[in-house]
Amino acid sequence: MSDAGSEGRPSAEETLTVLLVEDDDGDALLVEEELLERLPGARIARSRTLAQALSALDGEIDCVLLDLGLPDASGIDAVSRLRGRMAAVPLIVLTGLDDEAAGMAAVQAGAQDYLVKGNVERPQLARSIRYAIGRREAEQSERALLLAEAQAREVTRLERGLAPTLSLDRSAVWVESCYRAGRSRALLGGDFFDLVEATDGVVHVVVGDVCGHGPDEAAIGVSLRVAWRALALAGATAEVVLGTLQQVLEHERHLPGLFATLCTLRIEPQPTSAWMIRAGHPRPLLIADGRVSVVSDPRNGHAGIGIGAEIARWRAEPVLLPREWTLLLYTDGIIDGRVGAGSERLGEDGLARLLHEQMVELPDWRERPRELLERLVEEAERLNGQALNDDVAMLLLGARAGTGGERS
Repeated sequence: MSDAGSEGRPSAEETLTVLLVEDDDGDALLVEEELLERLPGARIARSRTLAQALSALDGEIDCVLLDLGLPDASGIDAVSRLRGRMAAVPLIVLTGLDDEAAGMAAVQAGAQDYLVKGNVERPQLARSIRYAIGRREAEQSERALLLAEAQAREVTRLERGLAPTLSLDRSAVWVESCYRAGRSRALLGGDFFDLVEATDGVVHVVVGDVCGHGPDEAAIGVSLRVAWRALALAGATAEVVLGTLQQVLEHERHLPGLFATLCTLRIEPQPTSAWMIRAGHPRPLLIADGRVSVVSDPRNGHAGIGIGAEIARWRAEPVLLPREWTLLLYTDGIIDGRVGAGSERLGEDGLARLLHEQMVELPDWRERPRELLERLVEEAERLNGQALNDDVAMLLLGARAGTGGERS
């Protein structure tokens, strides 16, 4: 067989482990000789019974060659038992000259291919092994792609639940949002926001953050956002809303210590006034007269929801809004970013400075609010030296032109 040539040969660095399950020594010798010539880098392991083969599967096997006539199993039974132990490993069955129908049945039962012993062309065995392994890798790649697509759909569903599309076409208030997933995981965390307008023109706003990362926290964030929206549309007071959200979180959380922070605003039109409850959450930023300042909170906020009902005695505090106002609400993912190589964090005051700098660089930011938010995140990432670890959710809202603002 010295004239075999290079067809079917693996590359020099390639090594395969082939398990040959064959009780006949003569047939086994022919197969081994063919494989040694056609797949010189392969390691051939042999089992004489199905029981031995099942034990050998505990090691790393790239392909199984299975004789359908074994002392302890035969035909489809042998294929089924092997498939039950190693569903992903390529399986090629070997049949006798008068048993081709059994080979076809074996393929229907899960084998990748069948070969008739004594009727196999010289390169066919090696080629069949290579094709079987190639099909397995293609199937694994397809499964990985389907899983990635399913995860992407799940992320999209979670994102819609955490960060819905906002619209206030008939309101005296305009709004823009931005949601940026952190670099430390593939799925979203528990940051969420929402905004609704009641029939009386009052605008309700919330930005929140469930501690922790992953789909479980995201699901709790969705539950809190949906509950908040329903209560806000029903006209519940902010105090009732926060107390109810505490109950929702306590019921839905999977860890006793899991909690959430949030900031909620009630903005009343003509004259514009606002009421705020801040539960363990960063303070909003106020843009007025070209300056940026941190919104003051005389009570210095409340404890986050889920920390304890005896602590969470919510009470809304008034927020003074000038005639031309814009507010930025955000989660702590952006202010927890570092500034340089040291331990200094951006913080609320640093974010205020950063926002003012971006407003100066983008004078028409009122007409391009989305760009302003994206530039804000990009600059925070630049200062951090890399993508931010945590998710970032931001809402920018202000008075429309003709109602106390300048945005057209």
